[in-house]
Amino acid sequence: MFQINSLAAAGKYFMVIAGELLVLFIGISFLIALLQEFVPEETVRRVLTKPGRGWRNVLGAALGAVTPFCSCSTIPILVGLLNGGAPFGASMSFLLASPLLNPVILGLILTLMGWRVALIYGVFTFLAAVFTGALWERLGLAGEFKRVRVVQQECCCCAETVRASVTNREKVGSAAGKTWDLFRQVVPYLLIGAGIGAFIYGFVPEQFIVRVAGPGNPLAIPVAAIVGVPMYIRVETMLPIAAVLQAKGMSLGAIMALIIGGGGASIPEITLLAAIFKPRLVAAFVLTIFVVAVVAGYMFELIF
Repeated sequence: MFQINSLAAAGKYFMVIAGELLVLFIGISFLIALLQEFVPEETVRRVLTKPGRGWRNVLGAALGAVTPFCSCSTIPILVGLLNGGAPFGASMSFLLASPLLNPVILGLILTLMGWRVALIYGVFTFLAAVFTGALWERLGLAGEFKRVRVVQQECCCCAETVRASVTNREKVGSAAGKTWDLFRQVVPYLLIGAGIGAFIYGFVPEQFIVRVAGPGNPLAIPVAAIVGVPMYIRVETMLPIAAVLQAKGMSLGAIMALIIGGGGASIPEITLLAAIFKPRLVAAFVLTIFVVAVVAGYMFELIF
């Protein structure tokens, strides 16, 4: 009887959470695609390389937040910015904000964890990107960038980047097509995350989660950050799992450390960065993501 009840609870959770996330993802992805049609990558380069503009780090982080490219698209844009004369600090703020402030991530956090968590997460990661860009420039890390040329290629997590749209109607049509392409690529990850979350919801005892990663375990946050940094798992997969772990008793701080660590510094991104950064700057990037993840974790523990 217990197994039947657990299976029924897991199945119900899967249907509800999968339905909510798929609808949310389609809506947000369409808005993102529209934004990319009207704010192309060339605009990002032009704005950051324009002379005489203040608040460059804030601007770099803001552009990174509203231009949600994955790492295989962000890195070529970053190279174009630096080779085009954009300030190093502003470019680094763009690099850090782009994966962590993805509107899809914010939308999923808002839906699964509430507006307060989403707001604090957004503000914290934005300020962290601004501060880190300024700090790295102050530390003289600009010399750790290799003058290379990276050719952007189509990859599994990006929609097509060729822009042939001219009229607004064409741009809307192009955005709809990109949304469908991205949906087909990401839907397996959303369903996998919902499936794992449903299994945890139905079959993993709360006592186990609380004991391993609950608020009473002082090592839960740094361990989650250490696991998150090298772990390559899409945030779209992680967030449904995180929502269940939180409901089961995992501390919110450990969840945030895991999300920031995994979203900010995946292995493919570090590999790409190693091609354009010298070892010192790669190490600074990984260490920064780890520190941001840990600080965010303890901050969320204190607030909530």
